[in-house]
Amino acid sequence: MKLVGVDVGGTFTDIVVCDTTTGKTVIHKLPTSLEDPSVAVVQGIEEICERNGINKSEIDHVFHGTTIATNAILEHDGARTGMITTKGYRDIIHIGRHQRPQNYSIMQEIPWQNRPLVQRRYRKVVTERLVPPHGEVLVPLNEEEVRAAARELKDAGVDSIVVAFLFSYLNPEHEQRAREIIREEYPEAFVTTSSDVSPQFREFERFTTAAINGFVGPKVKRYVSNLKARLKQAGISGELRIMCSNGGVSTPESVSEKPVNTLLSGPAAGVLGGSWFGNLSGRKKLITFDVGGTSADIGIITEQGYSESTARDTWIAGYPVMVPMIDIHTIGAGGGSIAYVDEGGAFKVGPRSAGSNPGPACYGHGGIKPTVTDANVVLGRLDEDNFLGGEMRIFPNAAHKVVGELAAQLNLSLIETAEGIITILNNNMANAIRAKTVQRGYDPREFSLVAFGGAGPLHAVEVAKILNIPEVVVPLHPGITSAIGLLTTDLKYDVIKTEFMLSTHLDCERLNRDIQLLENQVQQQLRDDGIAEENMKIQRSADCRYIGQGYELRIPLPDGHITEEALTAALQQFHRVHESEYGHFFVDSPIEIVNIRLTGIGFMPKVQKPAAGEGGSLSDALVKTNRTVFRVGGELRTYETAFYNREKIPVNTKFPGPAIVLQKDTTTVIPPDCTAFVDDSGNMIIEVGGF
Repeated sequence: MKLVGVDVGGTFTDIVVCDTTTGKTVIHKLPTSLEDPSVAVVQGIEEICERNGINKSEIDHVFHGTTIATNAILEHDGARTGMITTKGYRDIIHIGRHQRPQNYSIMQEIPWQNRPLVQRRYRKVVTERLVPPHGEVLVPLNEEEVRAAARELKDAGVDSIVVAFLFSYLNPEHEQRAREIIREEYPEAFVTTSSDVSPQFREFERFTTAAINGFVGPKVKRYVSNLKARLKQAGISGELRIMCSNGGVSTPESVSEKPVNTLLSGPAAGVLGGSWFGNLSGRKKLITFDVGGTSADIGIITEQGYSESTARDTWIAGYPVMVPMIDIHTIGAGGGSIAYVDEGGAFKVGPRSAGSNPGPACYGHGGIKPTVTDANVVLGRLDEDNFLGGEMRIFPNAAHKVVGELAAQLNLSLIETAEGIITILNNNMANAIRAKTVQRGYDPREFSLVAFGGAGPLHAVEVAKILNIPEVVVPLHPGITSAIGLLTTDLKYDVIKTEFMLSTHLDCERLNRDIQLLENQVQQQLRDDGIAEENMKIQRSADCRYIGQGYELRIPLPDGHITEEALTAALQQFHRVHESEYGHFFVDSPIEIVNIRLTGIGFMPKVQKPAAGEGGSLSDALVKTNRTVFRVGGELRTYETAFYNREKIPVNTKFPGPAIVLQKDTTTVIPPDCTAFVDDSGNMIIEVGGF
């Protein structure tokens, strides 16, 4: 069986093809086609097949990580969106919770007010009202008002319509009927209902999540349609599966309806890939460090696996999102990050990026701003003869020119400026890791840093030094680790229902009935995707809190019919989870089950463990020696540095830094005071010294 993983980044599109029969894996990178990423996706698949003698018609599955939804929300470049909501609640998505993002700032940006997803003139209200606790109809839906609102939005040129009613998470009847009416009046519109996207309490978050889905929906739907058509036209008939933020893949049809689920598509695949490679080397506590051209993504893996974001801290571009997501922290730091002097005279790097067009100055595509990549060229850490495996030429003189211009502004030497760019970026990334570790009660010294992405291995060891992380793991194919991560996961669907049940008044009959409804729903979804019963797995969990708390923690629920004794025992886990998160617990306080969740998993074929490298000597791997610059003991020094070909480095042979390891998809920097070796799984393990 032949599997293809394609991850689209801001600078490069990464492709991997794995033959599960032979275990052979081949990789490819090409610049991202920013106007329509599907162009580079299909072109890259055709190129990798042609170069490696692979019959593209024999591809069974294409797994894809996309940034379409992410970029649309980050750049605020989505559809003109309208909303139909309950009379009296027109301004829910503007008011929010009266919580300021920065409590004490008198000059701050509030995204949902400064950059509304739905302009107020496109928010229409209708008469209807449902009431808790079970969503009974208090005031019937006024269907004529819905028709009128739909016509008004159509005449206003709205492309997407969101339906968000009060208490619809308890009873979706009114939203579903409104959707039917909208499709009668305006069949071309992209329609979202909040009860379909996020059937949970908390009106502001639910309404905003639905609004994000409507805002990015038309663009994602067009992209998926274009990609399917291009693949078919190219004779690539393998089933397309698209990565979602929850760590699983989904069908094109599902993603087209709920594109909000793909907001962290690419970064989620990176966490999976980093975890897979780390586990191959027996490491269970991992910090995934994915650095590309425009951003750095940080994830945490413990013995229990990766964690999901909670409702209290799931935000994208400043907007709250209530859909399942792997807990990932992203900052604007990458190879294309631009270095500059701000209006106050401070030396800064990022978050602005040169992207892939024009890109860093050394790419020769017209870039005139100094970037991190240009700084690495100046310091001698990138080899002009072996960039992208020799397939892409870089221009050192252009890098020296733009960094030199910045140096003149700063009144520093060329080398001091280049090293300063790297130091600032590394500290920015170290601070991002602290936010996911130290601030969450994790000691980074107990973890291994898994470095990947095009720029991750360039910076990982120096970042590890800042944090006293003892070891860096560089995967066999670091530049396409996210693409490989796509081939390590399964189909995955999450369903949720708000329950509201106290541990002092358990109603197991209602709980079992609701769980069965969700189980039937997710099993049918997997059947529709062609998954056989024996390849399905259902996981249960509940969001719980002590009475009076504002946010929940998740605990697993037992399989099968749940008795009161089994449920009471399960709830006892909440105390342990609460202690782990907050350092204390209240054993005598009643526990409230807020939501029940089911995750349906459909098992998919997966990438095989890479073959161990061949024997040989380190001298066979030596490409050349060259002079590079490192800061050691606070002093900048120039070192004669060995440049090695990664493919030829023998297994379990240690070599010292300073060294530069070259391969097609990235470059790894090993500073002085560090040693490295390639283990039996193909990972390069760098032992960090010089603390």
